[in-house]
Amino acid sequence: MSEMLFRARAINEADLPALLEIYASTRAEELALVPDWTEAQKRTFVTQQFMAQHQYYQELYKGADLQIIETEQQQAIGRLYVHWQYSPTEVRIMDIAILPPYRGQGLGSKLLEAVLRQGAVLGKSVTIHVEYNNPALHLYERLGFKKIGEFNTVYHLYQWKPDSTS
Repeated sequence: MSEMLFRARAINEADLPALLEIYASTRAEELALVPDWTEAQKRTFVTQQFMAQHQYYQELYKGADLQIIETEQQQAIGRLYVHWQYSPTEVRIMDIAILPPYRGQGLGSKLLEAVLRQGAVLGKSVTIHVEYNNPALHLYERLGFKKIGEFNTVYHLYQWKPDSTS
């Protein structure tokens, strides 16, 4: 299998439909457990949640690096949102999401490793909130992230420090 080539670039308004699809892919399992909703109701809910999250990120994380991940053919396959100036000592990964067909191919590892390298250059720790049941938890742990806290028992706060590289 050949290595997947991709690029990251800043998002723009024209990317909203693709970003919605990426977001929706992260909610699909959860919504599958809601049998009483029609597909239209689920779509409306996901769209509202996406727009609320998008606005929240834009307002709360001013100056953050919001990137869309694309194939060489400019097909959107993921997103990576990083706030490099979250604090004087910390970089915050706000969100990383990859469409299901592209998961498990090393893309997430490459994106995270790039963030960690830059965090090390900046001399900052890197943190991320991760849902307790997220299948990517093992990836974060493999890369040297350590659990340092919980939020509402659903989200765990993980931290990587420049001296914790494996």
